[in-house]
Amino acid sequence: MEATGTDEVEKIKSKFMSAWHNMKYSWVLKTKTYFSRNSPVFLLGKCYHFKSDESGELSTDGSSFDNINTEISGNVDEFRKDFISRIWLTYREEFPQIKGSALTTDCGWGCTLRTGQMLLAQGLMLHFLGRAWVWPDALDIENSDSESWTAHTVKKLTASFEASLTAEREPKILSNHHRGTLRRNCGDNEMRNEVYHRKIISWFGDSPLAAFGLHQLIEYGKKSGKIAGDWYGPAVVAHILRKAVEEARDPELQGVTVYVAQDCTVYSSDVIDRQCSFTDSEKTDTKAVIILVPVRLGGERTNTDYLEFVKGILSLEYCVGIIGGKPKQSYYFAGFQDDSLIYMDPHYCQSFVDVSIKDFPLESFHCPSPKKMSFKKMDPSCTIGFYCRTVQDFEKASEEITKRFTEKEIQLITERHFHYEL
Repeated sequence: MEATGTDEVEKIKSKFMSAWHNMKYSWVLKTKTYFSRNSPVFLLGKCYHFKSDESGELSTDGSSFDNINTEISGNVDEFRKDFISRIWLTYREEFPQIKGSALTTDCGWGCTLRTGQMLLAQGLMLHFLGRAWVWPDALDIENSDSESWTAHTVKKLTASFEASLTAEREPKILSNHHRGTLRRNCGDNEMRNEVYHRKIISWFGDSPLAAFGLHQLIEYGKKSGKIAGDWYGPAVVAHILRKAVEEARDPELQGVTVYVAQDCTVYSSDVIDRQCSFTDSEKTDTKAVIILVPVRLGGERTNTDYLEFVKGILSLEYCVGIIGGKPKQSYYFAGFQDDSLIYMDPHYCQSFVDVSIKDFPLESFHCPSPKKMSFKKMDPSCTIGFYCRTVQDFEKASEEITKRFTEKEIQLITERHFHYEL
């Protein structure tokens, strides 16, 4: 009886902490993000222009689009569709218990695992869908105005406390919007893309069987001395992702491999060996590669000399983003404008979604609004990601990286951090 009582106390404690974390981490989307009309915006290798005769700034959360003229609106909408189409993976609560712990949420500790998932998801999207793909329902997603998120927070907090008292699971309230996708008459190509869109998200589901879900990543992290509830750094997450892809058993994933740079050095021969198989003494190009480069861009603080380097990386078509953030807060950096980085924030607690259900809702896996942060606030520890479909792509990427940066930047990067060796 004593053990049972202790278990009940732990459950109530867990639900209380879940409620607290949900209140704490549900405020992060309420602020608007503003973009300059006069500077280009880069997002994972694509460039967008919001130029107009008017000076000032514009918001990309959908709240002020009516005041923008047609020419700008088209560009803004293209950017919004592109950004919202990226897969957003955040804190979740009430998912199946993590093995070896009482945890049913990653609130407060899982942010770097989530940003690592987002980077890997972008690599898989390039592999299966291509960079030009956008989610057809992207612009239909609900706006993240402060009132709606605040009301949502209060509702979730109340429901969590009620669940604590009744020992019942919080009922799910799901949007009916996803049904519109099913009713749409789609062409064969769009149907195929939607299948892969859902399949990629399902690989990151919060269940023990999902190939790249939190439960599996934590298991692979144990070899690095990490357990559920620990904070994970960008370099550790890079190796966890490599292991997860290596161990994935889905036939669709056998055409992808992950390479993690050693001591900030990408050895070209090792990358090519990972991409190729050998038959009768001949090399056959068979696999796409996601290259992960853990780096440190300075000492205690990020060296501002690296600003142009980071911007150059995010403007490459081969880039799949950066696992980075501020000290003790991980963000997925996907672009920039001027000296500010554009990112997706995992610090928002959402309800568990069972991705094994047919036609599960997609809205919570797509971020409605981008956020910006000054480069100066960036933590120096990060992991940079690239995707190369073929050996030829890898060779082109290596060449382009070398050409893209100035002689000073090449010297800075080569001497201190990462470079290529043939």
